Amino acid sequence: MSAFELRPVMTIAAKECRDRIRNRWALAVASVFTVFALAIAYFGAAQQGSVGLRSADVTIASLVSLVIYLVPLIALMLGYDAIVGERERGSLALLMSLPITRSELLLGKFAGLALALTLATTIGFSIVGVLLAMRFGAVALVHYAGFVASAVGLGLAFLSISVLISVVAATRIGASGMAIVAWFGFVLVYDLVLLALLVAFSSRLPSTVVPALLLANPADAFRMVNIFGFADMARFYGLATVVPRSLANPQVQAAALVAWILVPLGLATWRFR
Repeated sequence: MSAFELRPVMTIAAKECRDRIRNRWALAVASVFTVFALAIAYFGAAQQGSVGLRSADVTIASLVSLVIYLVPLIALMLGYDAIVGERERGSLALLMSLPITRSELLLGKFAGLALALTLATTIGFSIVGVLLAMRFGAVALVHYAGFVASAVGLGLAFLSISVLISVVAATRIGASGMAIVAWFGFVLVYDLVLLALLVAFSSRLPSTVVPALLLANPADAFRMVNIFGFADMARFYGLATVVPRSLANPQVQAAALVAWILVPLGLATWRFR
């Protein structure tokens, strides 16, 4: 088996990213993020009787829900056919005939898709960041940049999951179904099951179980990173007294999000090899 080399990974990544730019995928996603981010940032407090940009933490709190629902879905749809699509089109055998390893091919595809997703996410949320900086100064921009970085991390986590799905699925239809199930499971069903568990066994659960289970879901890890980045938000959501100090550290929550990027990607690489 040939040694791993970085040049083929970079070549494949550049091609994947260029393809997403040429077919205007990145532009479409960035436009969607821009429109929704502006609308939610401006009208997010309408139910309290006010419109317009408020503080950075209120704006970020309004955008967190948008990111949790939209970014995972886009990431899953972006990567679910990365490998199985090549297999069905018959191009996977051609790619494997080139002087590259399976690991280089998979990591190159992931890197290219990750770059396209990162560009679309960053550009899509940049206008709101500029408005916050103009209104509230550089400190607000720093906080908002952390939010955008965590949104990118959430997208990469679900992109990693989608690449794993693409490796294990037998057909593109099966992969798309698994991606939709993954979105429903992580974004919608998981919290409902966790809430039912908390209601049924709250008196018998150790204090660290529920926070640990929250970190076991990339969507909840993203939410916790942004909630505990602001002390006022943690108190507002009622988590400041529920989550133990060892798990209330944003660095621990960010590490959980990074693990959700690396572990599925590592499993996908192992399975594809």
